[in-house]
Amino acid sequence: MKKLLKSFKSSSKYSIKWSNYFEIYENIFKKYINKKVTLVEIGIGNGGSLFMWKKFLGKKANIIGVELNPDAKKLEKYGFKIFIGDQSDPNFWKSFYKKVKKIDILIDDGGHKNIQQITSFMESYNFIKPNGLIVVEDTHTSYMRKKGFKNPSKYSFVNFCKLIIESIHRRNPMVDKNLNNFSKKIESIFFYDSIISINFSGKKALKQAKLLENNSKLRYYFTDYRHKGNFINILSKFEKRFGKLNENSFMYKMIRKLFHRNPYLTMVEKIKIKKYMRLIKS
Repeated sequence: MKKLLKSFKSSSKYSIKWSNYFEIYENIFKKYINKKVTLVEIGIGNGGSLFMWKKFLGKKANIIGVELNPDAKKLEKYGFKIFIGDQSDPNFWKSFYKKVKKIDILIDDGGHKNIQQITSFMESYNFIKPNGLIVVEDTHTSYMRKKGFKNPSKYSFVNFCKLIIESIHRRNPMVDKNLNNFSKKIESIFFYDSIISINFSGKKALKQAKLLENNSKLRYYFTDYRHKGNFINILSKFEKRFGKLNENSFMYKMIRKLFHRNPYLTMVEKIKIKKYMRLIKS
């Protein structure tokens, strides 16, 4: 039996987790085992997961719980620090981090609503240590309309994370956008079934990538045909029927002018892409 699942099953308090979570957590948290780390979990309920994390990470780990239900304070007698507050309230987080300072891991297993997940992330990302993580559970709620989640919508946490993806890509100069705090801090983002892991860099600030080349003395230039596919297809069909065309001929230039950026063919491409997208959605 895997260590984390074993810790879950042997916890002295009740908790629930989806079965696929354990392998994910084994992989992304293994670097923290037996290290002096601070883990904060939002939404602790009866406290079963706190015991699980403590047993899995080891005695050096500092495990902190955040809960809206004031009854959770009782768990402090087991050595955990518990904060009672609303995760969708920025003032709660300001007070929290004023006391706790920076942390290594934030697990959001709270209310799973858009405002709760997004606020918790936005009020916490500046307090994550280098090589730290923010892990958001139950992100399938971004696709649930029932139980008050009112998704899918443009305000879902998954859609919010698409903005993080855009920020990461700003590190490539060809995107031609200035780096922001997220570009500089967040190294990567991983999407799993119902879990999103946002991984922070171990560097002070990530910088724009540089284009490298090898064997520059052997470099040669060739015509880039990536945007000429329509023209080449039509030209090859024409030449197959009527014979080779000279590049300076009127017909060659006419075909190039008409079909280099043909809107009809662009529409065909859109239809193809929509077909592929329907297959993914099915």
